[in-house]
Amino acid sequence: MVMAYLFIFLIGMALGSFLNVCISRIPQKKSVVFPASYCPACHNSILKRDNIPIFSFLFLRGKCRNCRTKIPIHHLIVEILTPLLFIALFWVLGSNFDLIFFKYVIFISFGLVLFFIDLNDRLLPDKLTLPLIAIGLIFALLPDSDVSSVSAIIASFSGFALFLLLAYIFHLLTRKDAMGGGDIKLIAAIGMFVGIFGLFFAIIMSSVLALLTLLLIKHDLKKEFPFGPFLIAASFIYILFGQVLIRSYLDFFN
Repeated sequence: MVMAYLFIFLIGMALGSFLNVCISRIPQKKSVVFPASYCPACHNSILKRDNIPIFSFLFLRGKCRNCRTKIPIHHLIVEILTPLLFIALFWVLGSNFDLIFFKYVIFISFGLVLFFIDLNDRLLPDKLTLPLIAIGLIFALLPDSDVSSVSAIIASFSGFALFLLLAYIFHLLTRKDAMGGGDIKLIAAIGMFVGIFGLFFAIIMSSVLALLTLLLIKHDLKKEFPFGPFLIAASFIYILFGQVLIRSYLDFFN
C-alpha cells in the first residue's frame, strides 16, 4: 500500500508539471505539447534538471536559471496540490484503482487547470469545459458509475439552465454581466460528474466560500470577481468529504 501511495504521488507530481503548462499556454492559445518547456520571459529552454516537479522550483528559489525572472507561485502550488488531492481521493475511495478513482482524477486535473486560469486570466476556456461535460457524460453512462446517467444529465441541464436564467435576469436588470458563459458551462460539467446532490452542494458551498472571501478581502463589488475557482473548490470538497459532511449535517438535526 505504501508503494501505491508513492506511485500516486510521483504520477501526481509529473502530471502537475504538465497542468502548469496548460495553465500558462491555454489562455494564450498555444500548444501544450510543442515546444518543450521554456521560460516565457527569456524564451530559453528549461534544462531537464530544472524541470523536476517541486524540487526544481525550491532549488532555483522560484526563479529562472538564465534570466532570474520569478516563476509564478502557482507552479509550486499545482505540483504539490495535484499529488496530494490524488492521494486523498485514493484514500477516500477505499484505496482502489477503480473506475471512480480515474473519473475523479480526470475531474481534479481539469479542475486545477480551470481554477488557476480563471484566477489568473478571468477565463474558463470552452476547450476545457466542453470536453469535461462530454467526459462526465461518458462516465455517467458506464454501468459502474457512482452517479446515474439520469442524475448526471438532469443536474447538468438544470444547473446550466438555472445559471443561464440568473445571468440573463441580472443583465436585464443591471445591464451588467453577473456570470460569464464559462461559469455556466462549468456548472454543467460539475453536474455531469457529481449529479443532483453534488451540484446542489457545490452551488451552496461555493456561494458561502465566495461570500466569505469577498468579506475577508473587502473586494470592491464593482470590480470583476472570478466565481469559477469557488465552484471548483466546492466540487473538490464534495468529492472528498461531501458524504461525511452531509451525514454529519443530517445527524445534527436528528
